[in-house]
Parts: sequence; C-alpha cells; structure tokens
Amino acid sequence: MSPAEVADFNVHPTAHKVRYTWRTYNFELKGIAPESPIQAPVDLDRIQASPEVLGLVLTYHINYGLSARRTAAIMYDIHGVKISHQTIHNYEMAVAAVVRPFWANYPYALSDQIVGDETYVRVKGKWHYIFYFYDAKCKLILADYVTPNRTTESAVIAINQVLQKMPQIPEKLNFVVDANPIYQVAQIYFAQQGIKFGIHQVVGLENKDEISREYRFLKQTIERLNRSYKENYRSSTGFGSATGSASYTALYSAAYNFLRPHEALHYRIPVELPQLKPFERMPDKWLALIELAQSQLPTAA
Repeated sequence: MSPAEVADFNVHPTAHKVRYTWRTYNFELKGIAPESPIQAPVDLDRIQASPEVLGLVLTYHINYGLSARRTAAIMYDIHGVKISHQTIHNYEMAVAAVVRPFWANYPYALSDQIVGDETYVRVKGKWHYIFYFYDAKCKLILADYVTPNRTTESAVIAINQVLQKMPQIPEKLNFVVDANPIYQVAQIYFAQQGIKFGIHQVVGLENKDEISREYRFLKQTIERLNRSYKENYRSSTGFGSATGSASYTALYSAAYNFLRPHEALHYRIPVELPQLKPFERMPDKWLALIELAQSQLPTAA
C-alpha cells in the first residue's frame, strides 16, 4: 500500500461574472481531475440559478439538513423558484468540488485533543462508513473520509487527512480512538514511513482501564459530532451515490468549520474567516466562501 494522499485537483480556468444585489461575485470554477474524489456533473459557470438561489439551496440543504426534494419544495413554495432535486444534487457536487480543497488545505491552528471515530451512512442502500477525525478543543473537523470499507487502509487515509493539515508533525502527537485494531495497524504503517504518533484507545462503554477513564470525554465529543451529522442527513434517508455522499459530507465539514457557531466556543465559529464577516445572511456567507475557495485554487500552467 502506497502512502495515502488526499487527491489534488488539476485545474483550468473558466470565467463567469454574475451580479448579486450590490456586490459582484466572480466565479471561476476550475476543471476537476478524473481522479478527484468529487466529480461535478455541472460547472458553476454554467448553472442556470442566480447566486441568490445557489446560496439559499446550500443553506436549506446543508445548514438545515433538508433533503434535496424538500429543498426543491421550499424553493418553490416559499421563493417561487422551480428547481429539481437532481439539479440541487448537481449544484451540491459542483460547490463541493471547489470548497473541499479549501477546507482540506486550510492552515488550521490545532490543539492536542484529536480524536477519531467511524460512523455509518447509507449509500445506494448499503452501509458505508465515515472516518471522522476531530479537534475536540477547537471544534474542527479534520478528516471526513467516506468509504464502503472499514479497513486499515481507510484509517490510514483518514489519519493522513489530519497529518496534511499539520505544517510539522508534533513530537508528542496522539490520537484518541476506539478499540478497533485497524488504528494500531495504521500506526505501524506510518511508523514505517518515519511518521510517529501515539494511539490512546477508549474501550467499550465503561471505564474499565486507565486510558478509557482519562480519554473517554474526548471520545464523547466525536460521538456528538456523529449524531449531529446524522441528524442533518437523516431526512434524505441515505445517499444515491458515492459522489453524493462525499459531496454532502465535504460541504457539511466546511459549514461546520467556517459557518456554524458552536455552543462550546460561546457561539463563535471555529474558524472566523475575515472575508465572511461582512455578511449576516447565511446564503451570502456561502457565496463568499465559494468565492474565497475559488481564489485559492491554482491556475493552469
């Protein structure tokens, strides 16, 4: 098994300017490489919806956890905009293809309280897994790998998503996880690559050992994250494709880190982006985040 890496995006520029109330948004969607984990069926520069509609769709679908069908219904019933649920899925994937690289490569300031876990989701009627890693102190999602396989390779890929967010690997880096042995095997794999970290495994539901007693509170934080995610996607009763599950999860992670106030942070957003502060409405915040993410994508050579 070769070292797992988060997919890079090979890009080419396309220009598209749209005017939204008093502000001009310049959307430059970049082409997505075939090996990208998120394949967008539509480019943002070719969609028929206005920026206002796109911002509303993302707000209802991601922030409020409405299914694509319910989002389509509320767009028509409340806003008089006729849009199909499949079009909403297409927009979701197009935005995720742009926003995910920004989320994945953002220079987060991390604590030493990093915890990992897996949770179940339905994809095309079958159980898949999300491997989450989470900064329990800063309330940041650091890895969100969706996969049909609960394997060591999946754990390696998720851990690598975390490591790529660190400019330098701390000398005393530790991950808190459950008792699944795949994390211990992943630890050995990384050690063979010269990357060393500790594993603290919280076992079962009761604190029968010292490690579980000391670190269970961290495990409980990521379990709350799992519940929060499931509450959001539950109305859809599952995902229709692997791309759909990866896209929705990527946008949820971006919203969690950059858009959503957190009670444990005294209702501050985990990462307060200066470019989003002028905006009060969530649709406007989404549009500003898209613009910022696009500005960070590399241009074609």
